[in-house]
Amino acid sequence: MKNLHSPFSQADRTSTAIIILILFFSIALGHGLAAQTIKGQVLDAQSEMPLIGATVELTSLEPNRGVTTDLDGYFSIGDVPPGRHALRLSYLGYETQGVPNILVTAGKDVILNLGLAESVSELETVTVTAGTRNGESLNEMATVSSQTFTAESVNRFAGGRADVSRMASNLAGVATSDDSRNDIVIRGNSPMGLLWQLEGIPIPNPNHFSTLGTTGGPVSALNPNLLANSEFATSAFAAEYGNAIGGVFDLSLRRGNRDRYEFMAQLGTFSGLEAMAEGPLNNKKGSFVASFRNSFVGLATELGIPVGTAATPDYRDLTFNVDFGNGKAGKFSIFGIGGTSNIDFLGNEIDENDLFADATRNSYVESLFGVLGVRHNLITGDNTYLRTILSSNVQGNTYVEYDLNEEGGDGLLLTDVDDRTTRYSLKSYLNSKINKRLTVRAGLQAESSHLNTQFQDRNGSPDLDGDGQRDLIAIRDFDGNFGLYQLFGQARYRVGERLTVNAGLHGQYFSLAEATALEPRLGLRYQATSKLGLTAAYGRHSQTPALPVYFFRDPTTGNADANQDLGFLKADHFVAGADYAFAPNWRLKGEVYYQSLFDVPVDAFPSSFSILNAGADFVFPERGNLVNDGTGANYGVELTLEHYFANNWYLLFTGSLFESEYAGSDGIDRAGAFANDYVLNALAGREWAFGKAKQHRFTVNAKVTTSGGRPYTPVDLEASRMAGVDIRDDSVPFTERYGNYFRADLKLGVLLNSDGKKFSQSFFIDFQNLTDNDNVFQRRFNAVTGEVNTVLQSGFFPDIQYRVQF
Repeated sequence: MKNLHSPFSQADRTSTAIIILILFFSIALGHGLAAQTIKGQVLDAQSEMPLIGATVELTSLEPNRGVTTDLDGYFSIGDVPPGRHALRLSYLGYETQGVPNILVTAGKDVILNLGLAESVSELETVTVTAGTRNGESLNEMATVSSQTFTAESVNRFAGGRADVSRMASNLAGVATSDDSRNDIVIRGNSPMGLLWQLEGIPIPNPNHFSTLGTTGGPVSALNPNLLANSEFATSAFAAEYGNAIGGVFDLSLRRGNRDRYEFMAQLGTFSGLEAMAEGPLNNKKGSFVASFRNSFVGLATELGIPVGTAATPDYRDLTFNVDFGNGKAGKFSIFGIGGTSNIDFLGNEIDENDLFADATRNSYVESLFGVLGVRHNLITGDNTYLRTILSSNVQGNTYVEYDLNEEGGDGLLLTDVDDRTTRYSLKSYLNSKINKRLTVRAGLQAESSHLNTQFQDRNGSPDLDGDGQRDLIAIRDFDGNFGLYQLFGQARYRVGERLTVNAGLHGQYFSLAEATALEPRLGLRYQATSKLGLTAAYGRHSQTPALPVYFFRDPTTGNADANQDLGFLKADHFVAGADYAFAPNWRLKGEVYYQSLFDVPVDAFPSSFSILNAGADFVFPERGNLVNDGTGANYGVELTLEHYFANNWYLLFTGSLFESEYAGSDGIDRAGAFANDYVLNALAGREWAFGKAKQHRFTVNAKVTTSGGRPYTPVDLEASRMAGVDIRDDSVPFTERYGNYFRADLKLGVLLNSDGKKFSQSFFIDFQNLTDNDNVFQRRFNAVTGEVNTVLQSGFFPDIQYRVQF
């Protein structure tokens, strides 16, 4: 067994240490204090109408300072010193809201979008104190298994690589034991069950080196520095979400500064070299924010920092959001995100245990994706608005693989993949707050897609033409159009101060298979005491199988429509939970769940195959003539113990115990590919203020993760030797397990605010897999040695980041 991540040499360690010291000593410690501004907008949480005259108090300074919102709900508090601060929002007839843990730096204004919920108390002149809502869902239609995350949390946690997907792996119910990709496994579901949304509209896989039908990848193209508060749902999600059975990542882009221009530059091992700008538009009502990033991994490789492959990945991405402010025709914004990536794996230059490639072949990878959208918000009544999002997106990837000739160059063409999807999407919904108890929302969503997918392959094919080489056969060959159309309606009713009911209905139609689905949703929340909340929810969810499954071309018959009559795969979600705020800044949350999956694509003849086990790789199984006859079940219990960031420290413990089972067309229940059985995360962090005015910050963040080993199907060694490729023994599917996964990360950082100037800088180093633990990535057949090799995941490596804001 060869270790891909052998420890650093002394020279590598010395070089890295010198760079770190240079970065530290290049930072000038200011002695003054540059004040900043906290500003934003306060809205009604249900109707999203601005609250005029709401009180916003800065409670972290003595004496407290307060302002009131203007005619558009905006507020501004100036002369706020750098550090951690807290606000209190109040408005007559509304529940008072606390906003803690606001990080103010010298280099950037703080811009907040805040919402207040109207009290249903009959005493209209009494303000009800709701306290601080740390981590609760911003989506008023969500009842259970939904949590809000911030850009700061993405950057704060150790081991995160500035990746929102890896941040999500810290939450209860989310499993990840693969350092090479950021696929999100939610409650035992395949990663293909995840829905990505941006600004309310579905988007393609937002990762570099993504492939058709997948939802994850090696490197995220989502820039957390441009994200506003966003939602992550893991079960029984609101009725507005469709075509997903596992979870929803609903992302929002922040708006730029309306009052002054600000800039940021950043350098990170994985996020790359970044430049960002934001500021007001000419009309003084709107703003813009834009950022461009280019990969830095090539330099990291030169420094001896292992990234999973000896090949050098090259990638870049652009994200922007332009807000034109309110006008007579409503409020318009234009947003976009896009990226390209490429890498060449040359057999003579990579290790036989490379995480991504075969050392006996040359392969060339390119991918791209892009999203361009327009969002329009029109107020149609005192408490009603119409929101419409129109977008177009594209996703494409190519993969070409050759065997090696005598000189190590490109020999015989083995694999040729060329996929491109273009999609046009429209979503429009009406939201109306009927009264202080009832809010309703109804809308439609239409997606029209054009797909051109070409996939030719020699691996495992026969030699029908007798030329001594396996034939290059077509696995996919499709160029056409199809559509997915959705309708939804949902309502939120507050029966009283304690009980809230969310109910809705979602419908879908997929034109390619002429398939329909109708999905009821229901959620209840009961506030038993001021500290204890009880929840329960049910939801039916449906999803089309991944596109590569639909367009598989049966090589034995040449039938290109072998799977195009597949309908939706479906799941019923049942969830119950409790949330107990047993002390200030503490909460204990638990949920139990059961998910029944049915109409799952499986073989038409008795076998163990199920599409539920696909989706955590770059490719999908090549199976034809599938039928919607399979079943599955996920069930478990989750626990979260959290001390919110307060008094300069935080603690987060999440634990999940679960089972994930499936049955193929043979009707036998088995553990599936994502049945890790348990996942445990422990995260903690501490912050120390220093400097003359305590304006600087030194931070320590730590994380420990462990999970059960992933089940896998063993290699059929004899068949693999005969075919010269990796072949699995499907007679004993998922009967073996990799060893348990363990990883510890430690992140050290410093934030420095300049002397009297609007300038700040920060530096961190994140020691990932601090103990250099040998976690198994895969056991796979090696065609050169004719044996089964054990390939290890990433070992110890430091991730660094340096940022300036001004």
